[in-house]
Amino acid sequence: MKIKQTTVQEIAAIISCQVIGDPQQSVTGINEIHQVEAGDIVFVDHPKYYDKALNSAATIILIDKEVACPDGKSLIISKAPFDDYNRLTRHFSPYKPQSMDVGENTIVDPSALIYPNVVIGHDCSIGKNVKLYSGAVIGDNCKIDDGAIIGPNTVIGHYAFYYKKKETGYDRMHTCGGVHIHRNAEIGALCTIDAGVSGMTVIGEGTKLDNQIHIGHDTTVGKDCLMAANVGIAGCVTIKNNVTLWGQVGCASDVTLEDGVTVLAQSGISKNLEAGKTYFGSPCDLVRVKFRELAATKKLPELIEKI
Repeated sequence: MKIKQTTVQEIAAIISCQVIGDPQQSVTGINEIHQVEAGDIVFVDHPKYYDKALNSAATIILIDKEVACPDGKSLIISKAPFDDYNRLTRHFSPYKPQSMDVGENTIVDPSALIYPNVVIGHDCSIGKNVKLYSGAVIGDNCKIDDGAIIGPNTVIGHYAFYYKKKETGYDRMHTCGGVHIHRNAEIGALCTIDAGVSGMTVIGEGTKLDNQIHIGHDTTVGKDCLMAANVGIAGCVTIKNNVTLWGQVGCASDVTLEDGVTVLAQSGISKNLEAGKTYFGSPCDLVRVKFRELAATKKLPELIEKI
């Protein structure tokens, strides 16, 4: 999420925290670890992830322990970085209720075909010749480019499924990102594409999604991909171009699928997949390897009888 340029000192004052480093250092954005770039604030509240945050592209690290400050960066010391991160995102991007079918600061091209019972949130952009079928809900901060099609009862840009477990229960991270659906992409009926936590979930140009597909927050899907019904993709996944996922494929978070990957139906993806190869199984592996495993499994009863 981009914000009006401010300083580390001004940010620290909002959450009453101490600064280590240059208090006048410029702040231009707030993002979680998968989306950070120079000028951003990122938070970290577990030693396991200190190095990842400190060595990320983020310029300002909201952290729960005084550590050595990397050159060119600043630290904001917080007793509860998750809570203070939420305070900052709510400060710069507060929740805005909506009572109309189309929210504030939303632009809908006159050529777009909007069916009855469609709701479009605040700060959205709907391009030329877009079709939004009945019951579709487009959340805040979403961009739907020219020629895209959104099927009936599909939800684009619902809040990210991102929680911190506490003694009092689960505390949800405030969502201030959105979804960007590129030109000529098609999203089927009853699909759900979650907004990025503070950045954008992306569906690439020409990609086609069948019905009842879920895409998690901050996932990026490339150009001309094809997904059959009941595919479920976790958050922070990178799917490159011309990838095909057949029915009921599931994918864990923080995984990359390279160009031209094909994954056969009902497979489970738990690791990065190499370009141009076909995979099957749960956990999935190269299809020829899995088929050999299945053939060997069929021989087990005969082998057991011989023992």
